[in-house]
Amino acid sequence: MSSILFPTRRLSTNDVPRQERLAFAHDFLGRHIGGRVLVPADPENFRVDIEAMFLPSGLTVGQGFYSPVSGTRTRDLLQDGCEQYLLLIHNQDYEISIEGKAAFKVAAGDVVFLSEGTCNEFRYGKPTVVGGVSLDRHIIADLAPRLELEASYLIPSSADGMPLLANYVETLRRHPPLSVKVAAMAARHVYDLTSVVLDGFVRGGAERNERSKAVARRRLIQQDILQGLSDPGLSIDAVARRQGVTPRYIQRLFESEGRTFTEFVRDARLDLAYRLLQEGGDSYRITTIAYDVGFSDLSTFSRAFRQRFNATPSDVKRSAQ
Repeated sequence: MSSILFPTRRLSTNDVPRQERLAFAHDFLGRHIGGRVLVPADPENFRVDIEAMFLPSGLTVGQGFYSPVSGTRTRDLLQDGCEQYLLLIHNQDYEISIEGKAAFKVAAGDVVFLSEGTCNEFRYGKPTVVGGVSLDRHIIADLAPRLELEASYLIPSSADGMPLLANYVETLRRHPPLSVKVAAMAARHVYDLTSVVLDGFVRGGAERNERSKAVARRRLIQQDILQGLSDPGLSIDAVARRQGVTPRYIQRLFESEGRTFTEFVRDARLDLAYRLLQEGGDSYRITTIAYDVGFSDLSTFSRAFRQRFNATPSDVKRSAQ
């Protein structure tokens, strides 16, 4: 069994018999992987090599080689439900049209930031290497408010923060994370760097985006907490280390919505206990539930439970039965 947590997946037309390559590229790589209809300039010698690494928070880092080809994301292919945002960097000039508008040329090295939820068509006149990332639509939209006002953004390679982002992604592609903790942190860095780059192009301004970044970061921290509720030692210091921030930063995030880290953890544990009491049946004892949701003693659990729900754990268990 491989010890690599985040392996790079590779697909190539070279891996299939020559007589099957066009069908492989058109039906599998094109429609099912890329979500596009591929039309090669030279069907007999068409070649595609792609690689992708899947990371936490819906982030994919990848690179592909294409011989001259056009690719169209048609209206019927939009039914696949893919709505990721793509950040794409090409090593050759190429043309792209979006939402049926006139095609425009993109210079090698410049960046197209594009929603997969819209029709588009690209044309590569030369063998082309494409690098970039696929980002979760909801996470990046939280970080860059008003992003969805436009279907795409053309970002010069020299834009503020873009060289740093491009180098970071390339380093990540070449050196996959060796732990879940590092992978999660790297994914957050890519999202944060992308939002910084978008500040100069998305209507709404950097100040608005900064506020939204705090909202998105708070959601990630809350998700981290919810995944660790069963750990009695769950602490703000431990969460801060995993998230790559300071405990004080986490405190400020929770204070901005009128509660503390401790209150969020306590309420989340009690809510989970309530669900377990309703669903656990006769065999699941109240003491077991209290410990499973992270309380270290039964009396503290029972007191907090009654304060939150105005009922005892036994009341809820009997009602469920």
